Parts: sequence; structure tokens; C-alpha cells
Amino acid sequence: MHYVITGSLGHTGKPITEGLLKAGHTVTVITSKAENADAIDALGAKPAVGDVADADFLRNAFAGADAAYLLIPADWSTTDWRAFQNRIADNFVAAIESNDIRFAVLLSSVGAHMGNGAGPVDGLYDAEQKLARVPGLNSKFLRPPYFMYNLFGMIGMVKGMGIMGSNFGDNPVALIHTDDIADAALEELLNLNFTGSQVRYLAGDERTGAEIARVLGTAVEKPETPWVVFTDEQNKQGMLQAGMNDEIATEYTNLGSAMRGGEYQADFFANKPAQYGKIKLEDFANNEFAPAFRA
Repeated sequence: MHYVITGSLGHTGKPITEGLLKAGHTVTVITSKAENADAIDALGAKPAVGDVADADFLRNAFAGADAAYLLIPADWSTTDWRAFQNRIADNFVAAIESNDIRFAVLLSSVGAHMGNGAGPVDGLYDAEQKLARVPGLNSKFLRPPYFMYNLFGMIGMVKGMGIMGSNFGDNPVALIHTDDIADAALEELLNLNFTGSQVRYLAGDERTGAEIARVLGTAVEKPETPWVVFTDEQNKQGMLQAGMNDEIATEYTNLGSAMRGGEYQADFFANKPAQYGKIKLEDFANNEFAPAFRA
């Protein structure tokens, strides 16, 4: 089998590529950075250097693939995130149709059932819908929750203000480590036993904001660190002051608001995975967050 992997050698792309190669398959890895080509070659995969926003490039890069792992990258400069995501999703669909690819695994997100009101996840709803309409394509939509690595953003807050927080956190928050996402994606790509369009929810842990602050704080010898639930306006202003543009600050504030209100995680909690991932918040706190905090 030949696979095409988007997302370069990132948090999920690299372990997925390594797993597929170990199983004896061939892999093309799409990367936007020419300097990654040697590392991709070193793994035993074929690099395809280009931009997923370039439809012609993508059609050529997908040539000969039996299955694809699809990841829509972030664009921190965009002034219309959903439109950007839709352009990439349309390019994925065109590349799949042009090359008669029959299997795709999309990295989607918890909240993709909403369609509107989930900030940057709204475009992933659109991507799911577009892929579901491709004749003959079997799609698996992976919907992970809040990434643990996003909690690295709390380091400056702890050091500067002695707190952690966001505009959510009173209710339990489902969490996941990207290694567990990669494991699930690799499993789906190796098995290819899904038909039609299917959703798979993922998670590794569940904690309230106060519990997150306690676990991370304990790991850095600051167990008294509180979690503060900001207003939406406070959250947006904080992101703007951190250098994000208005579109990004607004969309992520909308995401947090949907988490706080409950709708964002409603379908996840109604369809929780029977088995959670192997990495818990304490593992992340002690093995990754604390070393980064002390660096």
C-alpha cells in the first residue's frame, strides 16, 4: 500500500510515517519546508515539498496513493480562518478525486458536530461534510479534544501572574496528547476497515480547570496556582496583547465560549470512546510541562 501523509514531520505526521514504513508500506510526506526533505528521506519516505493551498501540487503529490492522512494546517496570519480551511479541504477533495483514492483519515476535532460557534473547528465541520460527499471514498474523522501541548501557553501566565486560566474550565475538559492521536490514526490507516463516513472520538484524560492548574502547578512546585475563568472579552484582549490578530483572537475566544457553555463537548460526552489513550495529564505535566517551565 502507498500512503500520502499531510502535516509534514509534525506531532502526528512523523510517528504515523514511521509506523507505516515499519509495516512495510511506502509513504509520501507532504511538507511546506524544503529543509525537511532530508529528514523525510532519512526515514525512508518520499518528500513532496509544496503548499497544500496549491491544488495542482496536491493532485500530483497524491498520485499513486491508496490512502491519505489529512491535516489542515493552521494559518496564524489569516483574516478568514474558515474560508482558508475550506480552500484546503477543497484541494484535498480534488486531489482524492483526481487520483481515485478510496480511504482518508481526517484529523478533525471535538466540536465538529456543531457547524457553527466552535471557532476554528467550524471549518473542520465543513471538511467532514465535503469528504462525506465524495463518491466511493471511505473516510474516518478523528475527533480529539483539547491538546495537552496547548497548555504550554500557561507557562508565561504562571511566571508573570501566578495563575492559569482561559474563558473555560469550570466544567470537565477532555484532554489528549498528540502521541495518542498518532496511535489512533496509524491504527486506522493500517487497518482500513471503515466504510462510508465514520466518526471516532479520542481522549486521554478529563479534568476541570482547577485540576489542570493543580497538576501542572504541582509539577513545577507551585501547587497553589489557581485556574481563573476569564470573561470572553478578557480572553480576547489577552490574545490580542499577545500578538494575535483579531480573527485568531475572536475564533479562539468563540471556541472557549463553546467549551464553557457545554455544546462543544456535548456530542463527545454522548459518544465517549470505550478506551482512553495512554498518556494522562500527570505524565504530560512531569515529562514535558515541567522541563519546559524550567528551561
